Amino acid sequence: MKITVIGGSGLIGSKIVTRLRQKGHEVVAASPKSGVNTVTGEGLAEAVRGTSVVVDVANSPSFEEVAAMDFFERSGRNLLAAEMAAGTAHHVALSVVGTERLLAMGYFRAKLAQENLIKASGIPYTIVRSTQFFEFMAGIAQAGTVGEMAHLSPALFQPIASDDVADAMTDVTLGAPINGTIEIAGPERAPIDELVGRFLAGTRDPRRVIADAHAGYFGIAVNDQSLTPGANPRIGATHFEDWLNRTLRQR
Repeated sequence: MKITVIGGSGLIGSKIVTRLRQKGHEVVAASPKSGVNTVTGEGLAEAVRGTSVVVDVANSPSFEEVAAMDFFERSGRNLLAAEMAAGTAHHVALSVVGTERLLAMGYFRAKLAQENLIKASGIPYTIVRSTQFFEFMAGIAQAGTVGEMAHLSPALFQPIASDDVADAMTDVTLGAPINGTIEIAGPERAPIDELVGRFLAGTRDPRRVIADAHAGYFGIAVNDQSLTPGANPRIGATHFEDWLNRTLRQR
């Protein structure tokens, strides 16, 4: 079948495109690079014409509240309207585990607005909420860095490899819409400071990790439930240490 992946040139999108093409599907990798802009609507009607499933993994280029809200609302409205006109049978979107628990940050209010647009659209849908990706450990460390020390929260999280996210998204794309939300996470639940500390040690980063309950997560106060999935999430196959060792070998 024909499948359109919005954000098809990004970290997750490109992996989904590859997996779907390997399974023999016709895939449109839609992004501004290919002339498809969901914010302006440019190229959107053509990209979704004749499409059975639209997969939206596009992300706001800014985490600032006004910019993120503008992106997700305009992009969401334009995309869903194009899908409605095209008769798309399934809308699949990637979101974030704990979105409703992280509303102190404007980015997550924007993600929740995106989810609400999908639910109200009338198009059959599946929302996949993922925990943080292993690939963003460096960003988490940087957000908490002051001088030579990384102040990181000891709250639990359960990050996942981007390959496992792409596997889950591919399976959902090829399945029936559930008109609901599923959660995906990695196999290991650990304190943020511990896991990021293992990443920094593995990459020989000299920064010292300080467990700081006041550090939060990108400025948001978090606890052990904020960033972890609920009951019965889909668990990725890749363990953090295996991912880290593979990443270091590829450098």
